[in-house]
Parts: sequence; structure tokens; C-alpha cells
Amino acid sequence: MLRKYVCLLCTLVLAASFCGCSDKEETPTDDHSAAQSAAEDASSAQAEEEDSPYTLSADFSKGASDKFEISNGWSNGNMFNCTWTDKNCTFEDSLMKLTIDKNYFDEYTAGEYRSKDFYGYGLYEVSMKPIKNNGVVSSFFTYTGPSDNNPWDEIDIEFLGKDTTQVQFNYYTDGTGNHEQLHDLGFDASEDFHTYGFKWAADSITWYVDGEEVYSATENLPVTPSKIMMNAWNGKGVDGWLNAFDDTVPLTAEYQWVRFTSEEDLTSVSE
Repeated sequence: MLRKYVCLLCTLVLAASFCGCSDKEETPTDDHSAAQSAAEDASSAQAEEEDSPYTLSADFSKGASDKFEISNGWSNGNMFNCTWTDKNCTFEDSLMKLTIDKNYFDEYTAGEYRSKDFYGYGLYEVSMKPIKNNGVVSSFFTYTGPSDNNPWDEIDIEFLGKDTTQVQFNYYTDGTGNHEQLHDLGFDASEDFHTYGFKWAADSITWYVDGEEVYSATENLPVTPSKIMMNAWNGKGVDGWLNAFDDTVPLTAEYQWVRFTSEEDLTSVSE
């Protein structure tokens, strides 16, 4: 009798295996689903960009933007005690990170990120956390100059690492600057992310902190469309401005996003 029941049990098990009866759900192994998902993600990202109210927007939680490029292999001038390298501009932890460091030859390296195209009047904004350290600058600005076959026009938001409870505003028109203005923030910018920006118009430049107007300029303003730029660097020969750099490396400025809304788009949104 026992043998009979054992044989019956074996028969039922074999039958279940041949008919595909199983509690385990099969997972598709082809690449079609993955490819379809990737295509849907790309389509969604493109739709999101097209629906954006901003003329240009780079969300660094999504990585690098194809509207920007990393500076690599040169310096911006004598006061910059560093060379830009692509290794010093990274995208990780949902942030863009610009780092001041040293290479194998004990030369300083640093990071810079710049737009490929030029932009004019409108609102420029960034969410960032600058470096706190003597002798360094963390920035967000517009720039064009002789390297672009243009006059030197520039609008700056600069954090001097010696005192990150302040931010410095400045601008250049055809190479003429000396418009520096220090603004007390009421907080330490190196401790958390805040939004900084400026609205560039034909008759004024107005700077903002966390959406609040804090300073404006109306004389001898820049007019040349410029690239949007961010960099972190250590200075030399400018100790009176930045304090002496103390050789601390690595140091990293962090950026969450950057965006630009043209004057025309600002007008259409307000209507």
C-alpha cells in the first residue's frame, strides 16, 4: 500500500513539472523591455525639457548637460593658480562638483563648467554651496571676451572662501570693472544650498538671494551675449582680496542646478 502511494506522488510531481506548474514567476530575459524603458525615459526627459518654463535648464541630479562643456587643459589667467581639468568637474550624489586639487607634479588643478552657447538679457539662477577656505573663489557668472572675438563683458556672483557669510557682485563692460559690491547674507553659504541669481536687462542688473532682490546697478552695463559659467579656483598674487591660499586640498564647491530664462520668456510667463 505504501509503495502505491509513493508511486502516485511521484507521478503527480512529474506531471506538474512537465505542464509548467510552478509557484515561481518567470522574468523576461530579452532586451526588449529594457530598451523600451530607456526609450520611454528619454522621451519623458525630452518632454519635460520642452515643457520647461526656462530657456535653458541643467538639473545636475540627472548628470551632465549636453548644453554645457567642461574646461580642460588651460588656465584663465595669471591670478588663477591652477589649470582646468576634466577630472575636477564630476557628477555624483545628484550634484555637480568643482574641485581644487593637485596633480602628480604638485601643480594645482581646478574645475570649470561653461555653456556652449551665448545668452543675453534675462534671469540667471543657480543653486550652489561654495568652498569655505582662504585663497579660493567659487562662482556663477556670465562671460565673453577676446577668446570669443568679443569685448570683455562679464556679470559675477563670487564667493570668497575667506568669508562665506558674504557674496560679492561685480560686472565688466568692454574690460572696465571695479564695480565690486559685498553683500552680507545673514547665513554661511558654505553650510547649505541657496539660490543666487541676477536679472540682466538693457537698463539694469539686479542681483537676488533666495528670490529676494538685494542689489542693483544701472551704469555702463554690459551688452554682449555671453556664456554661462561656473568655476572654483585658488588665486595667486591677490592675497589682499582672497587672503593667501594655505595649500589645503582637495576643496569642492557643489551645484544642484543652473537655469536661464530669457527676457522674452520672462515676459510671456508674466502675461
